[in-house]
Amino acid sequence: MLEKDTLRKADIFSGALMFLFGLFVVYQALQMPMKDTYGGVQNVWYVSPAIFPLFIGAIIALLGIALTAIALKSVGLQQLRAVFGYLTSSELVAFLKQPATIRFYAIVLVFSSFIFVMIPRIDFFPAAVFFLMVFISMFYFDDDRLLFNIMLFFIAVTILLIVFFAAGLDALLAKSWNYPGDWLMLLCIAAFAIFAWQLVKDQIELRRKYRICLLLAFCAPFTVGIIFKFLLLVPMPFEGVVVELLDTIWYYDY
Repeated sequence: MLEKDTLRKADIFSGALMFLFGLFVVYQALQMPMKDTYGGVQNVWYVSPAIFPLFIGAIIALLGIALTAIALKSVGLQQLRAVFGYLTSSELVAFLKQPATIRFYAIVLVFSSFIFVMIPRIDFFPAAVFFLMVFISMFYFDDDRLLFNIMLFFIAVTILLIVFFAAGLDALLAKSWNYPGDWLMLLCIAAFAIFAWQLVKDQIELRRKYRICLLLAFCAPFTVGIIFKFLLLVPMPFEGVVVELLDTIWYYDY
C-alpha cells in the first residue's frame, strides 16, 4: 500500500483532473436547450435534460477543488515543489518506459480508439471483433515484447482510420460501393490475424492462446450484438455491412 504522503501528492493531480473534467461536463451540459417548445407547449427550465449533468458536473468540479485543497494542506508547498522536480527529472522518464506503464498506455489507446474512432463510423460487429482481438492478445499472451509490437500495429491502424475518415475517403468511395469503412475494418481484422500468427507461430502455448483469442473475439460481439439488436431491438451505434447481412438473414421471408 502506498504511503499517505505519496497518496496525498497524487491527490493534488487527481483533484485537478476531477475539476477540469467537471468543468467539461458543465460546458457540454450548457450546450443542451434549457427550455424549448414542443407541440406548442413551452417547457420550463427545470425540466431541461441539462439540469442533471449540470448538477453532476458542478459537484465533480467542487469535489476536485476540495481534494486538491486538502492534499495541498497535508503535504505543504515544499513537497509540492519536490513533486514538480520529479516531473522534470530522468526518474520520470524511466517510469514512463516501464512495462507496467506501457500496459496502461495500451489500455487507454485501445479503448479511446474504439470509442472515438471506430464505434461512431464502423459497423459494431467488425469494430468490436478487431477491438477484442487486439485487447485480448495484448494481455493474454503475457509477453511485454509482443504487447509492444501489437500496440504499434494498433497505432498504425488507428492512424489509417483517422486519415481515411478525416480525408473524406469514406464518402468518396461510398459512391462506388456501400460501407467502405466497414470493408477497410475487415481488411484490418485479416491483417491483424496474420500479423499475430506470425508473432506466435513458433510457440505452442502462444498458438493455443491465439486460437482462444480469435474464438472469444468473434463469439462475444455476435452473441451480445444479436441479443441486443434482434431480441431487445436496440439499434447498434453504427449499422453497416454486417448488420445489413444479419438483417437479411433474420428477416428472411421463407
